Amino acid sequence: MPEFNFAFTVNAPLQQVSQFHGDTSALKKLTPPPMIVQVHRVEPLGEGSRAEFTLWAGPLPIRWAAVHREVSVNGFTDIQERGPMQRWEHTHRFTALSERTTQINEHIEYAHHGGLRGLFSRLLFMRPGLYMLFTARKILTRWHLRGGDDD
Repeated sequence: MPEFNFAFTVNAPLQQVSQFHGDTSALKKLTPPPMIVQVHRVEPLGEGSRAEFTLWAGPLPIRWAAVHREVSVNGFTDIQERGPMQRWEHTHRFTALSERTTQINEHIEYAHHGGLRGLFSRLLFMRPGLYMLFTARKILTRWHLRGGDDD
């Protein structure tokens, strides 16, 4: 099964990183252009909480539903219940490196469907695309955690 790993540091304490990711607006804040996310339902982050949304890749809507597991101040895992992938399990881990610096580790285990359906997800979620997505998320995370937004 394919895996994707991405790690970066932010100049923010662990508690601030955890609170930012636990905020119900985090998904919108971390979705980079040109993708657009339309949130249908998002529950406050907690064990078993759910998020339902549509990612717009240009004119193409990608419906997604995820449930959160292993929620703690040190991260959480979101598991796709419905969406474009055969399997998608995304673990976010936060590790304090100092009082003011936190490392964020992103780990994804995923599988594509076969046939035409799988071709679509392979085009959107192959390794180079995931690397670009998470590089953008790194930049957005750093920007928001240093107070770059007014929300």
